[in-house]
Amino acid sequence: MNPSTQSRGAAKWALLSLAIGSFGIGMTEFVIMGLLPNIAGELLPGLWARSQEDALSQAGWLISFYALGVVVGAPTIAGFVARFPRHRVMIGLALALTVFNALTVVLPTFELVGVSRFLAGLPHGAYFGIGALVAAEVMGPGNRAKGVAFILTGLTVANVVGVPLGTFLGQQWGWRAAFGVVALVFAIATLCILLFVPEHPGTPGRTMRQELGVFRIPQVWFTLGIGSIGFGGFFAVYSYIAPLVTEVAGSPEWVVPIVLVLMGIGMTVGNLVGGHLADIDLRRTLLFGLAAMAAVFVLLALLSAWIVTLALLVLVVGFVSAALSPTIQTRLMDVAGDNQSIAAAINHSALNIGNSLGAFLGGVVIAAGWGFTAPSWTGAVLALAGLLIALIAYRAQARRPALVS
Repeated sequence: MNPSTQSRGAAKWALLSLAIGSFGIGMTEFVIMGLLPNIAGELLPGLWARSQEDALSQAGWLISFYALGVVVGAPTIAGFVARFPRHRVMIGLALALTVFNALTVVLPTFELVGVSRFLAGLPHGAYFGIGALVAAEVMGPGNRAKGVAFILTGLTVANVVGVPLGTFLGQQWGWRAAFGVVALVFAIATLCILLFVPEHPGTPGRTMRQELGVFRIPQVWFTLGIGSIGFGGFFAVYSYIAPLVTEVAGSPEWVVPIVLVLMGIGMTVGNLVGGHLADIDLRRTLLFGLAAMAAVFVLLALLSAWIVTLALLVLVVGFVSAALSPTIQTRLMDVAGDNQSIAAAINHSALNIGNSLGAFLGGVVIAAGWGFTAPSWTGAVLALAGLLIALIAYRAQARRPALVS
């Protein structure tokens, strides 16, 4: 599918269909963060009664289980399906996301819900990775980051509409209602992809062994490190945004969805701006983005006791983090050579290692008694570590030129 073979309108409908699925992924990945207190209270009642901090820390494992599913599923699925027609693969991935999120709605215990979250994470990376390849082809040379950003727009819009709405529904009618909506979104995405995404060939004859060759490229490992460690700072903060609002700023529970809307607005704008800036100068966008992320986390830790400053800083957090997302994705595709299918997918493995790492470390510092602002300091440290990896990567590339400048 490209501008020469596909009408502009048909291409638009195809990309919008894929964006519905990315909207669902945004909901399923992030709505849980605003509902951690509700989930902990229902699935871990004994622990909740003894220590809310310990219960919240353990409930955060559900975020890590999902992220682990992404880490495992992205390279495995993307490598296996590279030779198959991409439109059929996308239908299968959307259907799997529907079923696995429906399991989260009905399974009764913390352990079983944890399994369902792991399963729901498996198709995540392959969905975004293959969708990004389709979008990049539609947009054409010189606009690939914009194409990637288009697919990611569904995820960022989810943080404006879907996540706050799901959080509100979960607070009013139980957290399972939010995941019922998620399953419905994926069912709609499956139908739309079936109807509107035209035939799109894969790479016939491409083998898993060939795709795994991407891991022999040093710059790929550097980029994965930037995503998993540097972006982990964002998840350290986002995972515990609800207690930051209610416990640190002292605001009522109904303020949490409003703060999440601001986060989503920042992410939506940042994603589009980041795609534009990355097409102009990817290196500067990456380096300045990581530095800005560290700085805003420090400000959040210092100023989150006041709800107005907290809300404004959350808006900036969303902007900076989302600006980095298409930048890292495009960087990985640039350095991956012929291994585009798996490269586009493993970016989401890296980001969800960051998701798991950030959620885990945020829970650790909370459980250690350092307070609910401690994840913000943790996020700043992780962002600076990501910046250091990026600087080392570019220095190594200058000494031994890689695939891209």
